[in-house]
Amino acid sequence: MNETTKTLTTREMDILLLIIKGYSNEEIAKTLVISIHTVKAHIESIYRKFNVHNKVQAAIYSVYYKIVDINKI
Repeated sequence: MNETTKTLTTREMDILLLIIKGYSNEEIAKTLVISIHTVKAHIESIYRKFNVHNKVQAAIYSVYYKIVDINKI
């Protein structure tokens, strides 16, 4: 397991997978039955942990460092 994976919460991983699938913040909120504010807070946490600034960078980082396996999405 990648060291970064250990630092992501289960919910952050859920959100990261939906980001990679191209979901908007609103779609993520509806899918996970959480508020848009909560989605944004989790996304900001992912950005901090990965030291990135947007969803595309987070997706690329997670695939590059094998945090997620795109073949299983």
